Amino acid sequence: MAKVTLKDVARQAGVHVSTVSRALDPQKSQLVGDSTRARVRAAAVELGYQGDAIASGLRRGRTNTFAIVVADLGNPFIAPVLRGIENGLGGRGVMPLVAETQDDSERMEQVMHAVLGRRVDAVITTAARHGDEQLLRRIARQVPLVLAVRHLPDSGLSAIVHDDERGGRLAAEHLVSAGHRRIAQLCGPVNVSSFQERTAGFRSYLELRSIVSLEPPERAAFPTLQEGQRLMSRLLDSLHEPPTAVFAHNDLMAFGALDVLKERGLSCPEDVAVMGYNDTQMTRYTAPPLTTIRLPGYELGRLAADAATMLIEAGGGATPKLTLPPVLVPRASTMDWSGSARRPD
Repeated sequence: MAKVTLKDVARQAGVHVSTVSRALDPQKSQLVGDSTRARVRAAAVELGYQGDAIASGLRRGRTNTFAIVVADLGNPFIAPVLRGIENGLGGRGVMPLVAETQDDSERMEQVMHAVLGRRVDAVITTAARHGDEQLLRRIARQVPLVLAVRHLPDSGLSAIVHDDERGGRLAAEHLVSAGHRRIAQLCGPVNVSSFQERTAGFRSYLELRSIVSLEPPERAAFPTLQEGQRLMSRLLDSLHEPPTAVFAHNDLMAFGALDVLKERGLSCPEDVAVMGYNDTQMTRYTAPPLTTIRLPGYELGRLAADAATMLIEAGGGATPKLTLPPVLVPRASTMDWSGSARRPD
């Protein structure tokens, strides 16, 4: 079956081909009268016309594609971020291309070179580690770049992030207010800004209360369930007496901590309270439901899409860093010692 062309639509609508081109172009359709525009669009639908988005974009010097580069597609937190980006771009006729770095800097470089080769209009990445700064600065000189979730402090790169230091303080404040004094944290990778800031915020609040943060002898290499299991085991093995509460730097690591407690015959929250970070979908369905810090992934993704679009329209430069506030979501995993959950979700 022959492909329907602009000439076919023009013939069906009884107008010139240039009129059809303008009527079907979101950026030029206002140049065509309402009745003519409606007639052209009706003809296009009737004939099954499909525009060539690539050719149209290239005429403007664009491909109408954004690269979305994430660290781990298996992390349940990333789904709402991707949905926010997709919905933020949907009304703009932009197609997102999603790639994964597996939280590896070498793979990050390979992915970035690949997406540049596809002439994307912008890049949004949630996978930045501190060792990637030189690479990402180079990318930002070639195409608009927005860091999301993770940022690179003092890099000057556009970023939409969470107030992770405040989130860490909220976690510590919640556990102290529940009566805990032997408090531990399972720290995420040292070269990721969000985990550095959660560590700093948590420690700073405990120091104000003259409490030492109990921590295993090493940090997680990756923010995964398996690393949560490993660090929780190391923590318990390194202490004569287990902590009464543990803050894991994300929900996946907290799930791993819960697994280890169960294996060792310890109950949560009666023996050890556990809380995570991100408020992923499964946190309310664990046994017990997990206390966590809510990171608004959907909103963060939508704002990242807006920021990338603004950079394109501005012709480069950088947008200001935007920081979203954390929210404590208390559930049964940090029930206080009096036997009643604090502000249950």
